[in-house]
Amino acid sequence: MWWFYRKGPSGFAGASTAEEVTAGTDGRGLVAVITGASSGIGRETARVLALRGVRVVMAVRDVSAGIRAKEAIQAEIPGGAEVDVLQLDLSSMASVRRFADDFGSLNLPLNILINNAGVMTRDCTRSCDGLELHFATNHIGHFLLTNLLLENMKSASRNSGIQGRIVNVSSAGHIMTYPEGICFDKLHDPSGFSSFIAYGQSKLANILHSNELSRILKEEGVNISANTVHPGVIATSLFKNRTIVNALMNTVGGIISRSVEQGAATTCYVAMHPQVQGITGGYFGNCNIAKPSSQGVDGELAKELWKFSLQIVSS
Repeated sequence: MWWFYRKGPSGFAGASTAEEVTAGTDGRGLVAVITGASSGIGRETARVLALRGVRVVMAVRDVSAGIRAKEAIQAEIPGGAEVDVLQLDLSSMASVRRFADDFGSLNLPLNILINNAGVMTRDCTRSCDGLELHFATNHIGHFLLTNLLLENMKSASRNSGIQGRIVNVSSAGHIMTYPEGICFDKLHDPSGFSSFIAYGQSKLANILHSNELSRILKEEGVNISANTVHPGVIATSLFKNRTIVNALMNTVGGIISRSVEQGAATTCYVAMHPQVQGITGGYFGNCNIAKPSSQGVDGELAKELWKFSLQIVSS
């Protein structure tokens, strides 16, 4: 496990925690939206950003769980923390649109968007919008959310002079996808999909989304970065619907996995650290620049996915 403690060029390692990588950063005056913030690395990300002074909007499917997490965060931070809880079901485009409206009613600027939430299901079912559920939740929901909040982020960046940051949480599991990367012609009929491969496909989509968004924002001269992170293997509720995986994590998780505090580190590093200022279109692991698969840097595939996703959210 020596490699887990070996520091990279950033000065941090896989063993670094979210608090350690944000030590000394001042987030006062900033606003962040974090999806999936009621548990796991999303909750730890929310806690640490709030600890650094960021006003955090927790986007959660279960509002009661979100409120409990909010109360725990506020109780832990001296002087309290500014935390809001709004309902969001990423598998439903209607819910994503309602969330965007609800956030708009808060009249807040948006500086940081962390697309953290994700699902890993036992079977490949369809979302309420008729899409394969992993793809609908892990990619399309975040794609639409980002598009709906982007004008706010652009305005906030112009008015404050502070670079906006969009962070997509992917996974090293993006390598476990189909030979063509994304099976566009089968996303409305997932009956022949493997749930493991469907999950990997959705995580590849997260990377391609960041890459194409980064390219578009640079072309427009917008001061907003879009990066992707791999948080590492963490024993969270993500695996609760995968009996075999969950059993494996319970057996050897202490050896191969990291804590939630360590798992949230790369997300917090990319969202907050000055070292990441100006970096966009990157893929990060262990709080350092890393390399995704060859499909993860396929510019033509990223453009095709962007076009397909626009058609989905516009239909």
